[in-house]
Amino acid sequence: VQLQASGGGLVQAGGSLRLSCRASGLDFTPYTTGWFRQAPGKEREFVAGISWKGDGVRYVDSVKGRFTISRDSSQNTVYLQMNGLKPEDTAVYTCARRGTRWGTIPDQSGAYNYWGQGTQVTVSS
Repeated sequence: VQLQASGGGLVQAGGSLRLSCRASGLDFTPYTTGWFRQAPGKEREFVAGISWKGDGVRYVDSVKGRFTISRDSSQNTVYLQMNGLKPEDTAVYTCARRGTRWGTIPDQSGAYNYWGQGTQVTVSS
């Protein structure tokens, strides 16, 4: 059972990145999946989530209008498209999946049972 996050890197402010979270040994359907991030010296923060059905999304206010979460069930992959990146978006980004089927899109990290290893996103000013 593994979640593999990738796609991070170094980008200038205003640039874009697309993060991928590929699952092996488990499915994203029908489970809610989320992206979290943690910057140095800060607590882990919920960034975005997609519902178990794939038809509902939720974002932290600071990324609304810039980030888009999506899921490709045929590839068993969840994506986070990040546009208009800002230096304050710099963090390690991690994907996570709930262990409970169906349900809402919680923003608490404790509600998610399976975690990827994280990918570094660095935005230069």
